[in-house]
Amino acid sequence: MNLHDTHADTPTDADTHIGSPPPDSVGARSRAEAEAVLHELEAATAAPDRQTQISRGALAGYVWALGSGDTTPVTGSRSSVAPSPAQLEAELDAAEEQLSNPVRRDIPREYVQGVRDALSWVCGRSDRKA
Repeated sequence: MNLHDTHADTPTDADTHIGSPPPDSVGARSRAEAEAVLHELEAATAAPDRQTQISRGALAGYVWALGSGDTTPVTGSRSSVAPSPAQLEAELDAAEEQLSNPVRRDIPREYVQGVRDALSWVCGRSDRKA
């Protein structure tokens, strides 16, 4: 009998995370990092006269990514739990599609830009925080 045979059915710590993010992550970012960015944006836009459609979209993107939104920020699908990385990417793709289509105007373009900026950062496609 060799060592490999005794552990063949026992997953290692590395095996349990293959293909899935760590439980304390939001997309490609840590939950703490995403929450800090959300709080910074909330503080910067606390007064209604300091909010723009872009900042509203970014706020909606971060809130949804952290699992606190009832619906996705662009497609409007029902969402009651923190989204998976695949769901984050799908919503980001929907935002990019809407921005690239000059005819489609379901929601304000600037709002969609804010969502895209936030989700691009969350998903690790951009280092620029919204």
